[in-house]
Amino acid sequence: MHERELTRQRMLRRAEAAEYVRESWGYPLAARTLAKLACIGGGPPFRRATRFPLYEVRHLDEWVRAKLTRTVRSTSEYPEAAPK
Repeated sequence: MHERELTRQRMLRRAEAAEYVRESWGYPLAARTLAKLACIGGGPPFRRATRFPLYEVRHLDEWVRAKLTRTVRSTSEYPEAAPK
């Protein structure tokens, strides 16, 4: 998405973003974890407004979806459970 394509939407601060993920997805996430991921990488994309990180809901949703595995009926169906 290019900067000129930005539309007005509500952006979530870090604590709100963590709460959104927990309540919407049931995915355990703390604001401190988002802060750490912002430093080391691997977290959802964010923007900054002065010193405040702001997260778009769609980016949070995409990030959680990417972390979820496929639906399985048994843990033996996970690829990491396959014998080596």
